[in-house]
Amino acid sequence: MAGALRHRGPDEFGIYRDERAGLAHARLSIIDLASGQQPMCNEDESLWIAFNGEIFNYLELRPELEALGHTFRTHSDTEVIIHAYEAWGNEAFARFNGQFAIALWDNKRHRLTLARDRVGVRPLYHCEHAGRISFASEAKALFAADPTLPRAFDPIGLDQTFTFWSVVAPRTIFAGISELEPGHVLTIDRDGTRHDAPFWRPRYTRAFSGTIDDAVDAVSAALERATALRILRADVPVGSYLSGGLDSSLVAALGVAAKGDRLRTFSMRFADAEYDEAEFQREVVAHLGSEHAEITVTRRDIAAAFPSVIAHTERPILRTAPAPLYLLSKLVRDAGIKVVLTGEGADEMFAGYDLFREAKVRRFWARRPDSRMRPRLIERLYPYLHRSPVSQQAMARQFFGQNLAAAAEPGFSHDLRWRTTSALKRLFGADLRASLAGQDARGALLATLPAEFRDWSFLGQDQYLEVRTLLSGYILPSQGDRMLMAHSVEGRFPFLDRDVMELANSLPDEHKLRVLDEKHVLKRIGARLLPSSVCRRKKQPYRAPDALSFVGPGAPDWIDGCMNEDAIRDAGVFDPAVVRGLWQKCKTRGDESQFSNADNMAVVGVLSTQLLHQQLIASVPVPVTVEVKTLVERSPEP
Repeated sequence: MAGALRHRGPDEFGIYRDERAGLAHARLSIIDLASGQQPMCNEDESLWIAFNGEIFNYLELRPELEALGHTFRTHSDTEVIIHAYEAWGNEAFARFNGQFAIALWDNKRHRLTLARDRVGVRPLYHCEHAGRISFASEAKALFAADPTLPRAFDPIGLDQTFTFWSVVAPRTIFAGISELEPGHVLTIDRDGTRHDAPFWRPRYTRAFSGTIDDAVDAVSAALERATALRILRADVPVGSYLSGGLDSSLVAALGVAAKGDRLRTFSMRFADAEYDEAEFQREVVAHLGSEHAEITVTRRDIAAAFPSVIAHTERPILRTAPAPLYLLSKLVRDAGIKVVLTGEGADEMFAGYDLFREAKVRRFWARRPDSRMRPRLIERLYPYLHRSPVSQQAMARQFFGQNLAAAAEPGFSHDLRWRTTSALKRLFGADLRASLAGQDARGALLATLPAEFRDWSFLGQDQYLEVRTLLSGYILPSQGDRMLMAHSVEGRFPFLDRDVMELANSLPDEHKLRVLDEKHVLKRIGARLLPSSVCRRKKQPYRAPDALSFVGPGAPDWIDGCMNEDAIRDAGVFDPAVVRGLWQKCKTRGDESQFSNADNMAVVGVLSTQLLHQQLIASVPVPVTVEVKTLVERSPEP
């Protein structure tokens, strides 16, 4: 299992084993390099921990624990977790400001405790098979632990993926394997009794009572603290991603201020001008005076990297966007940097996506559905519609005008996206469609909404759904943690700091989405720290070339190995005839403008699912041996 996760922690390996449990740890050394080895124990060796991530407020918690009589042997955040759990039990996890997947084994009570951070920055899988419970940061380690563990796709996991863009925890794409929900603690006692409960849930209270200027000051101060914690709580150098957009530029600027000297920054460029943001990246670099490195990504780079990308995402994806980030993290690691700051979470916390603005316009339109003027606000969001022929404008109005009568119902903000994505299920084979008869991914998700959901504003409801599905299920696993850890780089996310999230969720809607101006409070902060052009620029969603990366001269051989009819039939997910028609159509296209959004998602979705089947369903990975530095074995009690 440790060998299967060596990319997450190549520096040291440790094992604890007694008559009932075993813990293995693959370490990426960042804090307390000399004495932070894991698995680690308390004073009487009754409590053992294996932990991936960081507790950024560990220095603040340590004096509290020392005042309660706890003594420390190391300077690590890991030991703080152990003593915090001894002192406060499961309540300790709510005190942690960090990103973590934690396993604690109490060898006296024979109790296993698993905990995961608030929004799922760090992954944590678990399963039960043949009388044994296994858990790990990635599914491939579970398969490595037990070659007899059944390997199959979960039909409901596939249904969710081709609805929401992602599986929604505790569901995974693999049958019989679960993912601990973000913000949850799972305890399993010696008799098998399980207790799974949240230690945190987002609450959109709008309790902040200050003015917009007060909000700007409060958010600025919280982000400064969050960034400083992530820069200074490391015993290795910390760099920063820099896309040229507001979010990463703001984080980099705050990183420079916290570090007090030159910061290493890293960017990706695209050979396709449509996706390239180099102009803004270089403007920010010049403004900050950072030590900068960049990589240029081509379509062929994306295609070549894609099998490795899927091996690390461990889930089907509908866009190629993770691939350039995989290549960028390699650039970071090759530069000798183990930790980078990134801007993930800003759009979810401060209402930055077009989806939030679109839902606001559609709800305004729904109040007067016969209005001729209100639908024109859609053209403000998507200016290309204004330039489109009359027939296309009419079609757009018909599309965005769907189901306006349900404007006050849960899920209204996301229904257009979910409906568009669900159309890809036309690719599913007959057997899979039959197994999903009567399933309703949307209804099942909405049935799990918290009781207070309807008490929140519409924007709060929309943000909750975006965090629950896209952030926790796609952005962080597929573009964040997995692509960074693929090259042994830890990502740190100031916008997902505990205090920043709580503050953002307490703000009035108009401080985040002011009329149709997204991330208003962040733009006001950016005006203090960044070139005006970066703050004023129209938001450019991060995208990469999709289907066009996989067709045409020079396409790698592995693609036909995934798309041929035998491979499609063996995987049992898609209809070979439908895929054949899609693939033939795409191979005759000449440029990106000829690919529809649906075709782009379909090609990437099929390829990624087929690769995942080849890598983790149809084949058994060869076990990898690693050199264990720390080995602790305990004999059975008398």
